[in-house]
Order: sequence, then structure tokens, then C-alpha cells
Amino acid sequence: DLRWFEARPLFGRRIVVTRARDQASELVERLHRLGAETVEVPAITIDEPADRGAQLRAAADALRTGAYEWVVFTSANAVDRFKALLRDARQFGSTSVAAIGPGTADALRSFGIEADLVPPRFVAESLVSAFPSTPHDGSVLLPRAAVAREALVEGIEAKGWRVTVVEAYRTRATDPSPATLAEARKADAITFTSSSTVTNFVRVAGVDAVPPVVVCIGPVTAATARDAGLTVDAIAGEHTIDGLVHALEDTLRS
Repeated sequence: DLRWFEARPLFGRRIVVTRARDQASELVERLHRLGAETVEVPAITIDEPADRGAQLRAAADALRTGAYEWVVFTSANAVDRFKALLRDARQFGSTSVAAIGPGTADALRSFGIEADLVPPRFVAESLVSAFPSTPHDGSVLLPRAAVAREALVEGIEAKGWRVTVVEAYRTRATDPSPATLAEARKADAITFTSSSTVTNFVRVAGVDAVPPVVVCIGPVTAATARDAGLTVDAIAGEHTIDGLVHALEDTLRS
């Protein structure tokens, strides 16, 4: 009896996944469980920083000496890069840790660190609102991508902190094969999980290659998509993979 198989909510739907290949498995598995076929078109790949991690190593050394009151992580990528330099979670000492969302918090938890702060909405502005002020010129470390919005740095600095930004990784555009792009053009929907996935997909494939339904993980990604000339059909209510899948399911079933 195949009725259970065909009754799955996304049965027969073809979805383009643009996440970096080594990060796409969770989203791909969720979509497969819902009956969808996936076309993986990784628009970005994660590379080491331009200085091969020199800044990051120096920051890790400074962390061990108690140089920072807070470390702020805005992605699991930054956590993974930082984790590779530290022997264990005890190196953080009494330093407080903030994570921009549950995915980043999960990456920290796998290292034995429970985030002291996760904002109610998983965007920079919400993290700034939840971040404490300081009366004494305290120090914050922000390991992040080479290219990132400045809203977080500016917002935390406005609360009296000195922010040290270090490049933890770079995102690099990939060049999918013509055959992969041809498959993407036949899809029902496309998912974008960051501004860089939007920018690089459109650069490589063009706006005309984007499937009819566009679903974004959050408002910043959606703004980038609109700026690129795309119509955004849905934005995840919770800016996580779960939220993205729910938004996609609701949109395709409506």
C-alpha cells in the first residue's frame, strides 16, 4: 500500500536546496521525510579565512587569558572554527557566550557550552536589544564571516562595549554544473538560508532560473532576494531549518 507514501505533504514536489553541501543534510533529510525530491545546488562553500586563521588563533589565545567578557557567535560555522582551536570548553572560563539562534546554540552545546544569551528573534537586531549595556568599556569578541552586516557590531558598541571582530571563515561562490542548473529550473520551489546563497545563486544561474516559489529563512535573506529581483513567497516565522520547512510546506499546500 503506497498511499501513506503518496499522502506525505510534499510528495512529488521538487525543491532546490542552496545551502553549502556540508551543511545541507538536515534540510535535505527533512524534505525527503515529507516526500519531496531535492535538487542540491550549493551556492556557497565555506573556506578558511584569508589570513589562514591567524586572527582567530590570536583571539583564542586572548580568550584563555580572560581578555573578553563576552563572545558572540552568529553562526555554527564560527563556532566550528573556534572550537578547532580550543582544547575544551573550560578555555572560555568565566566569559559569557551569546548565540544568535538555536542552530548556533546547538553547535555550542555540542562543545559543552550552554549559551548565556539567545535572543527571542534570531536576527542581529534582536540580539542587540537583548544584549546588556556596560558601564565600564567591556570587551566583546565577535568571530564571524569575512562579509557580514555591521548592525550587530554597531548596536553592541552603542551599548558601551568595545567589539573585536575577527574573520573566522569566508563564504565562496560555487559554480554548479549546467546539468544541475537545468534540474533546478524544473523545480517547484527554492529555499535560501542566507543572503550569500541568494546572491551567488542569482549570479550563477540568473533570475530566470529561480523556481516559481521562493522561501527564505529570515527577513535579511528575504530583503536580499527582493533586491535581486525575486518575489519572496514566504519567510520562516522562526528563522531556523524547522521554520523554513514549515513555511515551505504551508506555501506549497495553500
